[in-house]
Amino acid sequence: MLPTRVIASVTTAVLATGLAAAPATATPSQQDQPTLVAVKASHQRGYDRLEFRFRGGLPDQRSARYVSRVIADPSGLPMTLSGGAFLRIRFADAVGHDEEGNVTYGAVRRTYKLPQVIQLANAGDFEGVLSFGLAVSRKERVRVSTRPGRVFVDISTPFRTVAVKDYFLDSDRFATGQEPYTRGVRRPVPASSPAKGALQRLFAGPTASERARGLRFVSSRATGFKNLSIRKGVARVTLTGGCSSGGSTFTVADEITRTLKQFSGVRWVKVYDPSGRTERPAGRSDSIPTCLEP
Repeated sequence: MLPTRVIASVTTAVLATGLAAAPATATPSQQDQPTLVAVKASHQRGYDRLEFRFRGGLPDQRSARYVSRVIADPSGLPMTLSGGAFLRIRFADAVGHDEEGNVTYGAVRRTYKLPQVIQLANAGDFEGVLSFGLAVSRKERVRVSTRPGRVFVDISTPFRTVAVKDYFLDSDRFATGQEPYTRGVRRPVPASSPAKGALQRLFAGPTASERARGLRFVSSRATGFKNLSIRKGVARVTLTGGCSSGGSTFTVADEITRTLKQFSGVRWVKVYDPSGRTERPAGRSDSIPTCLEP
């Protein structure tokens, strides 16, 4: 059995991954506005589709465009999403909450295991403007279309994918001290960059059904990664955002290392902190930064 302090530290790290819902603001006239009641995602032949279902008609304006980063409304702060490209989806004259401020369409942040669609998160529901940030595998053609009560956002998938595994914390095994503490789940990623695709999916976290089975992403306060390279059997990757073990023996480095070692060209993994430091930068060995020590 693991010490209570260690379990609590991992629990804290898991909860500090930015999954809080964006605040909804009720407006006096919202009963006259279209209300989002469901969001669905699926893969069709040649594209991934997001379907937004509205009650009370369709929003007057619908758009989906690529941005360098998604900005939350009304805070003006950049959102944390994991992917190769980002879309801002915007509906004008629409809401996603009822008159008490309760969300009407379900989870405000979702992870998918589709070729293009990785993460969808609410970016704002303020003064009649409802918006979302969407992380996708890579920048491809986007098409917005409608049918009665529904808006479709289709993202083209003109690339070949391969199946990889992402290794998340199995919270049930960790709580009872049963190794290995990670469990692998399959993801489709572009065949041209499977290791990078695997890490993008790792930082997106488990899907809702995987979370129901006890899988968690331990971020250790990191918000993403950069500078991934694989050379002579050594994979090197730098964390972005923060870096802290929180006193736990299990960190994001455990998930990254297990995920990268599935590839035949990787024997050792060196994880660097946001400042570019790791304990053993040279030599054939695994390495973590000091900030990830218990």
